Amino acid sequence: MRSVDEIEAELIGPGGAFEIGVDNVLGEQIKVFANRNRSLRELVENSINHGDSEHIICEGQRITFREHHARVSAVAHQLRHTYGVNPGDRVAILADNHPQWIITFWASVSIGAICVGLNGWWKRDDILHALEDAEPRLLIGDRKRLARIEGIDLPFPVICIEDDFAALEQGWNDSAGNAPVLPDCEIAEDDPALILYTSGTTGRAKGALLSHRCLITFLSSAIFSGFRMMMMEAESSDSQDGSALPNCGLFSAPLFHLSGLFTGVVTSLAVGMKTVWTLGRFEPEKILQLIEAEQVTTWPSLGSMAARVLDHTDFNRYDVSSVSRLGSGGAPTSHATQQRMTKSFTGTGGRMALGYGLTESSGVGTHNWGELLDAYPNSVGRVFPAIDISIRDEHNQLLPNGEQGEICIHGSCVMLGYWRNPEATEKAIAPGRWLRTGDVGHFEDDFLYINSRARDLILRNAENIYPVEIEHCLELHPEIIEAAVIGVPHPDLGQEVKAFIVVAENYSLDTDALHAFCIDRLATFKIPSQWEAHYQPLPRNAAGKIMKNVLAGEHHAQLSEE
Repeated sequence: MRSVDEIEAELIGPGGAFEIGVDNVLGEQIKVFANRNRSLRELVENSINHGDSEHIICEGQRITFREHHARVSAVAHQLRHTYGVNPGDRVAILADNHPQWIITFWASVSIGAICVGLNGWWKRDDILHALEDAEPRLLIGDRKRLARIEGIDLPFPVICIEDDFAALEQGWNDSAGNAPVLPDCEIAEDDPALILYTSGTTGRAKGALLSHRCLITFLSSAIFSGFRMMMMEAESSDSQDGSALPNCGLFSAPLFHLSGLFTGVVTSLAVGMKTVWTLGRFEPEKILQLIEAEQVTTWPSLGSMAARVLDHTDFNRYDVSSVSRLGSGGAPTSHATQQRMTKSFTGTGGRMALGYGLTESSGVGTHNWGELLDAYPNSVGRVFPAIDISIRDEHNQLLPNGEQGEICIHGSCVMLGYWRNPEATEKAIAPGRWLRTGDVGHFEDDFLYINSRARDLILRNAENIYPVEIEHCLELHPEIIEAAVIGVPHPDLGQEVKAFIVVAENYSLDTDALHAFCIDRLATFKIPSQWEAHYQPLPRNAAGKIMKNVLAGEHHAQLSEE
């Protein structure tokens, strides 16, 4: 049986389907996939080849690839000719996961404009801050979110999805009455395509500016991962006959987050996949209903979504056996949660994947899956072949394997910079275009391990404590649903460990019993000395990350889960 290294060598070597070359990217010699699309526009142009297959299903709407292409083309014409959107102009979207969000994204990037994905959970002040920052040519939103900025005199047109979007799609026809095609536009690989605002668990969110090349690098990496997984499964005789069910992805992550947009929109259009989208507040039973009704084969969950579905009282009433691929992102996933997911979704056969990537790296970083995930359950996986990852100290010096330091990423996935924020860009991108992630980690056997966000590190009596290790330990406890750990001030030790735990309904907090549970699993100095029990989910942002600053009382939650 061939190893993963041998399979990768076949795929990325000279003449391989994913051959790696070198290109000049913004003045640096950087690895690239030799066989790649040159812009997002090409994906729209090629999607017509998928014809009348279903592409987008959302709340009773069912849109084929052919219909999608026509609607994108019509909106692209309207943006250019009616609203004067030129290359480099911004088109902002403030909405739930409506199909119109997806259509606007493709129409914008296909004419060289920059799509701005605004956080649909934001309240009034954050929305207005981002609009002032981005200065869009126009704003497209849904009623619920536009109501949050009602009464503000905005210096650009506003299009309401429920009231105005149909006219935007239907208001353009060529003189011969043919289906619309995309208006002409020349786009370079390093032209900007997208602004996504970072999750902002502390302070104002910054706009990460991503190029067409960035998103194409994500796409190539995702397709490479799929080929690599299939080849490894074939080698291990672990492949299952999935031919009876076409690929169908369920997407409950928001479109303004990379999990929803990059996987659910960009990758699915390129590979011709049917996608199912949820609207409104996350409802575990709705996920189960859609999996059964649409025979979903892939569900990339986010944050605590999977745990909430697994804990639903009616989970066993639904047929979820169609699911052959599971994913988890947004926050670290403990081994216990991984096992629960693969065992509960009977069709997976252990086929779960997780990885590591940032908005600033276009979601590209590492990938761990299948048997490798079983062998290295606490690792976020192997580095994607077209990028490099190094571990560096505070002086930007390389550290050897096994030593902990800041994770830095180099490749064609690295953002252009933070929109109109050169100071933040200079701090984030080191010479040679190395992205400083702010995450602390280390390598073992070519596998990357994430220890913490640098700002989450707890320093107790000169000992470094990484919260994620304690959180994963606590989630092994049968009565603990989720956990978050922070450092709190201590007069002698500097900091001590405090744990916030969500517990089962009838569980009575017993700190002595919890200490006894931890004593065989954690070093003594890592065991929490303060405990706080909750019976409702911990506050999370739209990226699925627990808002530890809210738990610590530093900020009030400024997000509204929709």
